[in-house]
Amino acid sequence: MEKTGYDLKEAAKLLESAGVHLAGIAGDVMLADYLLVPEQKHGLDDLGKRYLDHPLGTALGEEAQLTWALDSLLAEKLEENGVTGVYRDIELPLVPVLADMERAGIAVDVSALQALSTELGARLAEEEKRCHALAGQEFNVASTQQLAEVLFEKLGLKGGKRTKTGWSTDADTLDKLREEHALPGAILAWRELSKLKGTYVDALPPAVNPKTGRIHTHFRQAVAATGRLSSNDPNLQNIPVRTEEGRRIRRCFVAAPGHVFLSCDYSQIELRILAHYCGDGPLCESFRNDEDIHRRTASEIFGVMPGLVTPDMRRAAKAINFGIVYGMGAFRLANDLRISRTEAQSYIDGYFARYPQVRAYMDGAIARAREKGYAETLYGRRRPNQGLDAKNPMDRAGAERIAINTPIQGTAADLIKLAMVRVHADVAGTSARLLLQVHDELVLEVPEGDVKEVAERVRAAMEGVATLCVPLKVDAGWASTWDAAH
Repeated sequence: MEKTGYDLKEAAKLLESAGVHLAGIAGDVMLADYLLVPEQKHGLDDLGKRYLDHPLGTALGEEAQLTWALDSLLAEKLEENGVTGVYRDIELPLVPVLADMERAGIAVDVSALQALSTELGARLAEEEKRCHALAGQEFNVASTQQLAEVLFEKLGLKGGKRTKTGWSTDADTLDKLREEHALPGAILAWRELSKLKGTYVDALPPAVNPKTGRIHTHFRQAVAATGRLSSNDPNLQNIPVRTEEGRRIRRCFVAAPGHVFLSCDYSQIELRILAHYCGDGPLCESFRNDEDIHRRTASEIFGVMPGLVTPDMRRAAKAINFGIVYGMGAFRLANDLRISRTEAQSYIDGYFARYPQVRAYMDGAIARAREKGYAETLYGRRRPNQGLDAKNPMDRAGAERIAINTPIQGTAADLIKLAMVRVHADVAGTSARLLLQVHDELVLEVPEGDVKEVAERVRAAMEGVATLCVPLKVDAGWASTWDAAH
C-alpha cells in the first residue's frame, strides 16, 4: 500500500524502533514543498498557511487531514514546475536510505576525544598567553570588542574595516592584518583551536547514545537550496579534513570490531560536471585522458610544458579551477594566493583565454537564469534566482554566482543522492552498511574480509550512476578509523 506523509524519515525510524518496517513511501509533502520553494521554511504549519490558508491546529487527526489535503495539491504544483522527476527519482527514494543511516550511527573513541580535549585546552591557554604578550596587555580573546580596541586603538593597525556596529574582526580582516602585526595570526590560531574543541571534541562524547554506544547524526534533506544534504545533532559534515587537528578528530571515529570504514569519494566531481556543461575543450580532454587537471591548467595559463609547472603555478591553477565556478574574482584570488590584484587578474584572463568554453558556460548560465527566473541542475532541480538585473552591483554579482554555481553544485548533490540510493540497495542484505555522506564522500562500515569486493561494487555504482561527457571517478580507501580510510 502506498503511503504519503510529512517528514516520513522520522516516521520510518520511529516505526522501525517498534519493529515495523515502513514500505511503500509514495509522497512526502515536506520534500514536495522543498522542491517548490527551496529557500523557505517547510514546517507543516508553514505549508498549511502557504497553500491552504489554514494553520495547523490542535484537533485530533488534524496533521493527517492537512497532509492529505496538501498531497494532491503539491503533486499538481510539482508537475507544473517540472520537478516531479527530482521528487520521484531522487528525493523520495532517499528517505529510507537516510533513515537507515541515522539508525546505524557511527562509533567514536570517547577516551581519545577526552584526551584530545585536555591537550587542546592546554594549547588554548598557551595561545591566549601568546596573544596577551603580543598585545602587551591582558584582554578577553573571545571578545570582538576588546580585540578591536587592541588592534585598532592601541596597536593602531591600518588595514581594518568599519561596520555598522564598529570595527570588523572577522577571519578575512584578521588574515589581511597578518602582514602588519603577529597578533591577528595568533587570534586566528586561538579561534581555530577553540572551535575544534567546543564544536567537535567536547560536543561529540555527550552525543553518544548510551543504548547503542554510537553517535546518530540527523541528515536534513530539506534545508540547502542547492540540494545538498546537511547534518546536525551533531554536524559530522564540517569536521576539517585539511588540518592536522581536524584529522585527529576523524581518527577518533572507529569501526566496529572486525570491520573497517570504507571511504568512497568522487574525484573533482564539480569540475567534471563543469566539463560536461562545457561539452568540449581542454577541460574535457584533460579528464578524458585522466590527466592532473591542475597541472594541465597551470601549463595552459602560464604557457609552460607540464613538466615545468612549479608547485606555486599548480597551486594558483587549483585555486582558479575550484574558485571559478563560485564566481571568484581577482580580489579574492589575490587574497588567497597573496599576490597583487593585477597579477591575479592576469591569471584569470589567461584562464579564460585558454578555456573559452568555461566563459561561454558562465555567460549562458546567467542568461538562462535571467530568462527563466531560476537556475537549474542537470536533473531539473530548480533554485529561484532573482536579482540578476539588480542595480546594486553586489546584489547582481551574488545572483550571478547562484546562476553559475547552482547547475554545478546542485547537479553534484543530485548525483551523490542517486549514488546513495544505488549503494544502499547494493549492500542490502549484507553485513555492510552505509553510515555517512559528507558531500562528495560516502562512508560505509564493512566486514574486514569483504571490503575489497564491496569497494569495487560501491565504486562501480557511484561511477555508473550517470553518463557525462567525461568519466566520473571514485577514489576508495579503507581502514579502522575514518581519517585513515579517507
